[in-house]
Amino acid sequence: MRIELLFPAEMAEADRLAIAAGPFEGIGLMRNAGAAVASEVLARFPAAARVHVLAGPGNNGGDGYVVARLLAESGVSVSLWTSGEPRAGSDAALAAGECPVAALPLGDFAPGAREIVVDALYGAGLSKPLEGDAARAVDLTNGLGLPVVAVDLPSGVSGASGQVLGRAFRAAVTVTFARKKPGHLLLPGREMCGETVLADIGISDRVIAGVGARTYENLPPLWRKMLPFPAVDAHKYKRGHVGVFSGGPAATGAARLSALAAARAGAGAVTVLSPPAAMQVNAAHLTSVMLHRVGTPEELGAFLDDRRPSAFVLGPGFGVGEKARDFALAVLEARSGVEGLVLDADGITSFRDAPASLFITAGAAGAPALVLTPHEGEFARLFSDIAADAALSKLDKARKAAARAHAVVVYKGPDTVIAAPDGRAAINCNGAPWLATAGSGDVLAGLAAGLIAQGMPAFEAACAAVWLHAEAGSRFGPGLIAEDLPLALVPVLAELLGAARG
Repeated sequence: MRIELLFPAEMAEADRLAIAAGPFEGIGLMRNAGAAVASEVLARFPAAARVHVLAGPGNNGGDGYVVARLLAESGVSVSLWTSGEPRAGSDAALAAGECPVAALPLGDFAPGAREIVVDALYGAGLSKPLEGDAARAVDLTNGLGLPVVAVDLPSGVSGASGQVLGRAFRAAVTVTFARKKPGHLLLPGREMCGETVLADIGISDRVIAGVGARTYENLPPLWRKMLPFPAVDAHKYKRGHVGVFSGGPAATGAARLSALAAARAGAGAVTVLSPPAAMQVNAAHLTSVMLHRVGTPEELGAFLDDRRPSAFVLGPGFGVGEKARDFALAVLEARSGVEGLVLDADGITSFRDAPASLFITAGAAGAPALVLTPHEGEFARLFSDIAADAALSKLDKARKAAARAHAVVVYKGPDTVIAAPDGRAAINCNGAPWLATAGSGDVLAGLAAGLIAQGMPAFEAACAAVWLHAEAGSRFGPGLIAEDLPLALVPVLAELLGAARG
């Protein structure tokens, strides 16, 4: 699957490399792109009374000229509205010269009922708000509720950030080429695109590899080969041991949700680390998950020396304060086989007044991997300046936070972004509103820790956990509560592990 996401500048570089490599010239790629859009229009809107093609002066407009020509040749009633002349000698000018449909000024655009609009004005590279005739065309089209087929990206949506630059077309379908852009996946751009169709226009995978993309759509091909599969001679501790810190007597459920998710992820042993006052409460609810008393840093140190756990979860239901900070730093300073710490909820908030201590410890040589799983409010508590910077996209914010914290950052939401300290990032899109339920994040944290405990690298483990968590919730559907998620993971994991092994 084509999981790389290209920023507009990277897509321009892919076009350049493809033209240099051959066999297509620029006009050849443009003809292929226009043909892909025209095909979608003919297949989806065969009963349209008229197709209005709106063409800008650049390459996006060039695609529009090809669309208008092909639709007219197919017998469709076509009107072509242009916002400016293509540059002389450009590929767009060549496409305009091949188009027999008379161009009309965009300022006179006047659509009617049962008609559709092909938006080929500006595409993914737009960096400023639409204005003038283009803004009027958006308002007319959206106001009438006409179906829109967007070329590359709805005009008015940033290909880099997914933000709407003032106003934008609301498309029924968006046809993009070679690879998607971040703006197709980040909100609100994802909603403005409608259904996104990825068309092959002749740009090879080798060319895309030459661009050096570091952003991905979070799909199984990104991490499936790294999913842990138990060896024939595996025993429970060979499959990893996860320690989950529990809160006090009235707040133990979150830790148990995390623990159960870690076990479902395949960890061979999971232990709830309970303060003394909560031992009885936890004991009454645990069966396959073990229980151990840890109320002080000294007891944690003894547990580390004796049981050598592979990964930890700290935060769900734990409580905010010095104890959470002490335990988190103790885990990150451990050098006894600990592979990672997933810090969630109260664990994140506990460092809001002293984030540097966490970041410095996580960045020390040989420290276990740190995974932070903040929602928007928690992100702002730990990275207040980054969160407040309106010029940054969610993707930019996650990347900056990951680099600062020396951590994998899972910036949660309907367009969850997973970012690594080395600059890699993935955007997740298979979530569902059913996951907006208390305890859902606790399950996600345990799932990530369970994968890390089995030796999966932290970035890939976080990406896999986010996708698995969302897929389980989507498949379960209405009525989902957090307790359902660990068991709902089973068929999803079974499918993936079977595919990975095969």
